[in-house]
Amino acid sequence: MAPDPRVTVRMLAYLHYHRSEQGLPSTLLVDVPGRGITAGDLARDLGLSLDQVEGVFHNHTKRGLEAVVLPGDRVAFVPHGTPASHPAFFGAFSDPA
Repeated sequence: MAPDPRVTVRMLAYLHYHRSEQGLPSTLLVDVPGRGITAGDLARDLGLSLDQVEGVFHNHTKRGLEAVVLPGDRVAFVPHGTPASHPAFFGAFSDPA
C-alpha cells in the first residue's frame, strides 16, 4: 500500500475561528508534491496570510514557516498571540540551523 500523498492540516485558535466564519474547514487533507513544500507556501496556498501565522507544529515538533512538509506529514498552523505558543512555553518558532 502506497503512503498517503496528502498532508493533514489543522488551524489552531484564531485561524480555526477565522476559517469557520468563512464556511471553510479548519482541518483538511491537502495534496502536496512528492518533493515537499514549505509550510509558508502551504499556508499561502490555503489562503492564510503569513502575518497571521506565528509558527507551525510539523509532525508534533515546533517549527517555522521554512519547514519542508512532505506527503503524509501532519501540520498545525499557530497564529500570533496563542498563549500555548508563547516563547516562554516552547521557545521561538524557527527552524534549527
